[in-house]
Amino acid sequence: MWHTNDSGCTGVASVEALQTVVHDEAAMDGAARTPRVRLAEVVGSLSLATDLATGQPLEHALRRSLLALWLGEELGLPASDLSDVYYVALLGTVGCAIEGTVFARFGTDDIALSARVVTVDPSRPLELAAFGLKNFGAGEPPLRRIKKVASGALTGIAEFRAVCRDVALRVGDMLEIGPTIRQALAQCHERWDGGGGPQRLKGEDIHIAARIFHVAHDVEIFNRIGGLDAALSVARGRAGKHYDSKIVHRFLDLGQPLFSRLESEPIWDAVLSAEPAPLRWLSSHEIDELARALANFVDLRSPYTLGHSVGVATLAEQTARELGLSESEAVAARRAGLFHDLGRTGVPVAVWNKKRPWTTEERQRAQGHPALTELVLARSSALGHLGMLAGLHHERLDGSGYRGALASFLPVAARILAAADLYRTKIEQRPHRRALRPEAAAALVRRLAQAGQLDAEVVKALLVAAGHPAPRRVPELPGGLSDRELEVLRHIARGLSNRQMAETLFISPKTVGHHVQHIYDKIGVSTRVGATLFALQHGLVTDAP
Repeated sequence: MWHTNDSGCTGVASVEALQTVVHDEAAMDGAARTPRVRLAEVVGSLSLATDLATGQPLEHALRRSLLALWLGEELGLPASDLSDVYYVALLGTVGCAIEGTVFARFGTDDIALSARVVTVDPSRPLELAAFGLKNFGAGEPPLRRIKKVASGALTGIAEFRAVCRDVALRVGDMLEIGPTIRQALAQCHERWDGGGGPQRLKGEDIHIAARIFHVAHDVEIFNRIGGLDAALSVARGRAGKHYDSKIVHRFLDLGQPLFSRLESEPIWDAVLSAEPAPLRWLSSHEIDELARALANFVDLRSPYTLGHSVGVATLAEQTARELGLSESEAVAARRAGLFHDLGRTGVPVAVWNKKRPWTTEERQRAQGHPALTELVLARSSALGHLGMLAGLHHERLDGSGYRGALASFLPVAARILAAADLYRTKIEQRPHRRALRPEAAAALVRRLAQAGQLDAEVVKALLVAAGHPAPRRVPELPGGLSDRELEVLRHIARGLSNRQMAETLFISPKTVGHHVQHIYDKIGVSTRVGATLFALQHGLVTDAP
């Protein structure tokens, strides 16, 4: 299934290169010439989105993966195990991105709660209780807050772990990353002493990749918060309880050089360079399947967005084809549509699910999600151009979009994505409104095209792609005549007087006179004979009397 090669592809795409990249993509004569993509690039990008969702600084998971891999090497693990360690460390908190939907029941900012809870020792009930009292229901009325604290105590860490495990298993299935890695991902909340969950595994029943992940994950966080001494102290204090003592002892010997090594080169490049052989390359079909999996993963954070990204991607691709764009441009539109909402992971779930109007702060966070999408994909040389397109999906031609980009900076793929996202959003239910009927959504995008916010040609193609019949084109009349003037001209050609025309058309003779004069002026004649000849020449005289 996977394609191997000895060479890697690294680098970061720049925002300034947007139009060049899009034009280069358009110049390709087939999807087969689109940039090659490594599995590590896709998984690495997903790890960045997971950082956003869990309140960690970007590259936390990348740094964790390097620490884990280096520890595995120091422990003398075989190459197959090192590959498992690498991918488990990158994806170990992937389930926690959806775990935030559980936290959203207890606070308005699940991302902030996720960031704080990782510093709590779950083996200390008093510490957990203090965390719940301080954070659950913060800022809400006393009675409601008490209910949330009590609910959190009853639900406990067990539900969070169960959600994290279930999501990790499903993501493992979606990524088709292999049964061993999938199994280890589901064990990232287990503990060496059996006190973790949800499976209550103990000791070496926990996969070695999961055991190394436990140590690497925590020491990276505590080193960032309190320095090396804090990381060493946590590792030492949890050895034999949370962590495998053998792994801890190796870390205690190597902590200083490992963290120094982390600072020696750009993290993204280091992670791609460190991937254990054989490198995993993706076919075009596999790229699409992984992009679809990531889209569904992100949309899962809110019940109101289930299927949204796939719907946008499908409509964007169909619109591109309706416009007659090249195969590579249609593929880019589809993939950018699948990736376009990755940045939503960096916005609290409560914001997306809120029924009342957003506060200024909430609106600013929500409107920042396209820029986060671009940021997540920017590090990948193979996906960066898609991130740039996806980051423009809320822009408008008149500069009134989220980021203020003007028409001259919006390539056609970005214009397609903006229209597709808007139309699809409007036919979906949101917490503050019901879904619009397709006809109403079509009318809305037409109005925005007429107002100069959406590209009119894109909107025409999009509505055809969405199943709306194309509006019947009314041919322009010769001489610029109006429909009423055409009626009068036909009566002139049949020899009716002004009074007779007035009786037939139910207007005054004076109004008929004005129409006659306007007709003469438009078609350049001054007599009824001249007008009749004009009507015959242009086939405007019907057989009806």
